Amino acid sequence: MSAGMVSVLDGETFAVSDRRGDMDASPTETAGLFHMDTRYLSRWILTVDGKRPGLLSTDDLAYHAAQFFLVPTTGTIYVDAPLSIIRRRAVGHGFHEDLELLNHAREPRDLEVRVEVGSDFADLFEVKDALAKKGELYRRVEDGHIVLGYRRDRFVRETWIVASGDAELDESGVRYRVHLEPHGEWSARLEVVTAFDGFERHDRAKYESGSSKARPEGTSLQEWVDNAPRLVSSWTQLHRTYERSLADLAGLRFYPRFLKEGALPAAGLPWFMAVFGRDSIITSLQALPFESEMARTALLLLGAMQGTRVDGFRDEEPGKILHELRFGELTAFEERPQSPYFGGADTTALYLVLLDEYERWTGDVDLVRRLERTARKALAWIDEYGDRDGDGYQEYQTQNPETGLPNQCWKDSPGAIVFSDGTLAKLPRACCEIQGYVYDARRRCARLAREIWNDAALAGKLEEQADALKRRFNEDFWVGGDRGYFALALDGDKRKVDSLTSNIGHLLWSGIVDDSKADAVVAHLMGPRLFTGWGVRTMAEGEGAYSPIGYHVGTVWPHDNSIIAMGLRRYRYDREAARLAYAMLEVATFFDGRLPEAFAAHPRAYTEFPVEYPTACSPQAWAAGTPLAMLRVLLGLEPVGDHLLVAPAVPVEIEQLGLTNIPGRWGRADAFARGRIALEGDLPRRH
Repeated sequence: MSAGMVSVLDGETFAVSDRRGDMDASPTETAGLFHMDTRYLSRWILTVDGKRPGLLSTDDLAYHAAQFFLVPTTGTIYVDAPLSIIRRRAVGHGFHEDLELLNHAREPRDLEVRVEVGSDFADLFEVKDALAKKGELYRRVEDGHIVLGYRRDRFVRETWIVASGDAELDESGVRYRVHLEPHGEWSARLEVVTAFDGFERHDRAKYESGSSKARPEGTSLQEWVDNAPRLVSSWTQLHRTYERSLADLAGLRFYPRFLKEGALPAAGLPWFMAVFGRDSIITSLQALPFESEMARTALLLLGAMQGTRVDGFRDEEPGKILHELRFGELTAFEERPQSPYFGGADTTALYLVLLDEYERWTGDVDLVRRLERTARKALAWIDEYGDRDGDGYQEYQTQNPETGLPNQCWKDSPGAIVFSDGTLAKLPRACCEIQGYVYDARRRCARLAREIWNDAALAGKLEEQADALKRRFNEDFWVGGDRGYFALALDGDKRKVDSLTSNIGHLLWSGIVDDSKADAVVAHLMGPRLFTGWGVRTMAEGEGAYSPIGYHVGTVWPHDNSIIAMGLRRYRYDREAARLAYAMLEVATFFDGRLPEAFAAHPRAYTEFPVEYPTACSPQAWAAGTPLAMLRVLLGLEPVGDHLLVAPAVPVEIEQLGLTNIPGRWGRADAFARGRIALEGDLPRRH
């Protein structure tokens, strides 16, 4: 998203404007009002006496609300305006905007206030890929409101604009003729309603003030924060990061229409405000010590939409967990496969990991029993479809080369899986971390089978499969000699894709790494080729495809680092985990507490601040979840039966760190620690 833009969001609805509050989108820009993958407003411009006001300041009241303080354009560097203009906006299935004019002069004023409106009804894929529309745009004024519409066969979307007071409406906007007495005030309300499926469904906007509920069925931001553990820390900036993470996760909550209650996180603004299996699962895992409802909803929704057939267009197979679900025009006409799309080779194993982790934190045995059949189907998919050639490893290759994803791991950009000389790996590909996820899923499901499903035979089978996979993996993926790390993948010819990448940290998290190889893996992760001082790069410096601003071949991803940090703690590399967690939490302070999707991989010694990546999503779900995961890492929180284990690894830079009222099967628990791990000399200090 362009710098200087302001976004307000509520799940599947978000509005992006400039800092004055105006939306003036080109076909390829993300400005506008979006709902359910369609842009319902592309033009929303305020003028006073024919001129666009100038900006004084912008205030983000909450994740779904903002204020814009403006003055008339004067053409001078001095602001001595006799008039103040205030726009207050809140979003939710549309948005409303309150306009307020204040006359500071002793003389009356007569003004013309106008809001120009328009919509291109672009599908989000059309915005991203610069595609042309194929249907008919129309607009009219009827029954006291403006109708902007789009029709293509039976696919209909409309935007309704309703104005309070003595408004004059025409097809291109709203006009008010305002008389202001000396020191007088004037106000009006504009309401924008998104009409989903035309006349069959009209969603009234759902919003109130910044302190109340954004959704009737949802939890307000204040309730969301109050239900979360309370942070206690001597590091004052950490409080801002923690609060921002909670607020962003609240704003990203997606309320599926086909579930009666519950929310799971949309992946990120602007491109990924939709259900994404992998993103929802990882974010839910990060947030489990703080909030478990997202995990429960993710398990229910993704389980309900589990694959049932072989469908090459959607990369669907029986038992597979979906990758992405969209509702826009291109999906409706099957020009894109996301209805839903199943092109994620790792999502099914991660679903099983989340199912076990959710039960370990919550003790919700009933849900595990309810989803037993779903879990068994997912395990069967891993054996029957995930292993494409019967060699014991999970491989992927899309059956839809035209619009399917060529890469179906978390590094899903086309050029991410490459050899150390930069050449692209041949398909099908067996990425290393996916083998780790499968190992972990089998170990976890063995526990569920033995303790909850009462199936000792299945438990034994899964344990045998996991042990065999670990043994073979440590032989087949190991890049020996003087390099000593795990290959990124095996390619279609079973050659080791030998780039050194952050994926090896995911192997620690899953537990698939032999203890004898852990030292070498950690040395690479925390060595100068991968560790920048701010975080671990996605690809090591010096590899053939490496670029410090390469999306998956260099940049630092916060969620990637949270998984690595949890892996370091799993293998008892506490000092390294503390070092990484502290560095990532420091990064958040440079972004006003909000970690971006990714940032550049320049060494910390080279820059005194982390360098922004130009097109990173913000907010983004698993980036928002990263500070929560890092707090778990630092405090060493681990559920053990009906108790919460606390094993701190807190750096001395944080004198005190604690969480109170941590929810779980034990009720509520507290965890406190003092910083004892010395990092001095490891990380350059901030000036």
